[in-house]
This record gives sequence, structure tokens and C-alpha cells, in this order.
Amino acid sequence: MRSTASSSAADDCVEADFDSLEQAANWYAALYAEGDNDERREAWAAWLEARPEHRRAWAHIESVSRRFAPLRVQAPGEREAAVTALRVSARHAAKPSSGRRRTLASLAALGATGAAAWLGWRCSPLPGLVVAWRSDYRTQTGERRDVVLADGTRVWLNTDSALDVDYNAERRLLTLNAGEILVDTAKDARGRPFYVESRDGTMQALGTRFTVRETAAFTRLSVFDGLVEIRTRSGITARVPAGQQRQFTPDAISDAVAADRAREAWSRGIILAEDIPLSDLIAELARYRRGHIGVDPRVAGIRVVGRYPAGNPDQVLAMLARDLPVAVRRTLPWWTTIEPR
Repeated sequence: MRSTASSSAADDCVEADFDSLEQAANWYAALYAEGDNDERREAWAAWLEARPEHRRAWAHIESVSRRFAPLRVQAPGEREAAVTALRVSARHAAKPSSGRRRTLASLAALGATGAAAWLGWRCSPLPGLVVAWRSDYRTQTGERRDVVLADGTRVWLNTDSALDVDYNAERRLLTLNAGEILVDTAKDARGRPFYVESRDGTMQALGTRFTVRETAAFTRLSVFDGLVEIRTRSGITARVPAGQQRQFTPDAISDAVAADRAREAWSRGIILAEDIPLSDLIAELARYRRGHIGVDPRVAGIRVVGRYPAGNPDQVLAMLARDLPVAVRRTLPWWTTIEPR
């Protein structure tokens, strides 16, 4: 059993507003395109300190950049090639705005700015990566995995997920350390109860098929067959029958709503959109793709219906640009924005 994590880091890492994130991305692009000077460093520092949202935006883009694989290659020649490719892309993205090029600072300035560096560390994925790496089963971004456990229970791990398995003489326990799983429980010859634990509480499965997803704010349980009982960290309980789903935290359980079929469709490689806002679809798509995908508020509310391939996010973006009044803009290889066409 793991302890409940403190919420202070999550409070520090609230995502900045859309405009601040786009400004940070544009400045980062121009940095790689044209280098540094004292004037840019001073202008960047002034922008960074102007609003708390700017500091959060810069910390976010730093966090995303650390996760982008081509910038972490070890061989010097490969790293130089990757950075060169990034600079070419960034230079192309930066051309429309000469003012932006005149006012950008360097990564050296970031190193000298304590607030941004501290936020970048607090918002980094490193703590979660350590837990995931030590888990019994895990998937990387964009990967799905199907596992059959010792008792015949079948578990699917969605993208960027991590799971521990602990079976003993008294009970069967899965601990979801990150991400999302679909569980199809098997009957146990010894009659041991079956539990799934998340950060927010424990779920007991009663001969069932269900999904559990852990987010920064809550755990979501969706039941497709049988019955699952939730017990939060504070002892609140609720039973969730087939066809319903609930969200819960350590201290509360939401009202029941109809189980979302999309929470099961991912196990078949499908991102299912059933009349949902474009922003919700992109949030789901972003789980399968390295880097950042943002949605301009002017198009975020467009309703979307369709079935999209989870294994090919770039194809999904192309489909959306073809079928909706939107355009896909790539400021950096790992920073994508959906905007009005």
C-alpha cells in the first residue's frame, strides 16, 4: 500500500493560460533559431517576472522539452544533429515575428532564474518516472500492453501506465501507480478477493470487467460488467454496477453517470469521440504522443464525433485538419497547437 501524495506540488504545477504557453513556446523556438545576447536575456527576464502564469508556462515548456527523446540522445554526433534539426524547424517557425526574435532570452538565463528553475523541477515527470520504472508492468507513451496474470485475470495497460501485482494467500491486489488499466477478472480457485488500489482509495471487484484511470485530481472507475465497490482513503464507500462510472478522491465520491465507452475502446487501439468538445479529444490524444498539444480557446468547443487510431496521433491531427475548420501549427517538433483555419 502506498501513502497519499502531498497536493502542494500539484498546486504549484497548475498549467498556465493558453496565451502564456504559446508565448513561451514562441520564445523557446526563437532561442534555438538565433541564439542569445544581453538584450534578449533582460527582455526574457522581464517577461518571466511579469506574471505568475509566465513562470508556469516556462516551467511547463522546460518540462516538456526534457521529455522529448531527440534532445536526450547520448552520442555527441546524434545530439548535434538533433539540435540542428530543432533549430532549423524553430527558425522557420520564428520567421513571422521579428519582435519576438528581438526579445527572447537564453537557456542560460533560465539557469540563473531560481523561480523558474524550481518550478521546472517541481513540475518535472521525474518522480513519476521513478515509480513507473520500478513497477512490475509499465508502458511508455503511445504504447499499450496486454497481460495475463497467474490466476487468469487479464489486464490491459493504456499509454504511459504502471502497475504492481501482489498476490498472496489472502487476497489478490493490483496497485495502479500511473495511467489507466482495463481489468477482466478471473474466478479464483481459492476464493481470494480481488482489489485494485489507486492513490485515492481501493476498489474491490466482484466478478467483473472495469477500467481504472488515475489523474492528478481524482481516480475514475468505469464498470462494464459485474460490480465494483469503492472505499476511499477516508472510508467512504459506494457500489458501482455495470454501465456506470464514478470519480473519487480520498474524501469524496461523485454521483454515478453512464459508463463512457471510450474508457474501454482504447484497449482495441481506438480513441472514441461521441459528441465531445475538441479540447477533450485533444487531451486524450495527447496521452499517446510525446510533447505538448494545445487547443486555441476559439476552437476548443467544436463538437467531435468519430473513431481515431490511438497508435497514430499524427494521422489523427491530419484527419482533424481535413474534417474541421482548424489548422495544426507546429512551433517546435514537440509543441503543437490546434488553431482556427
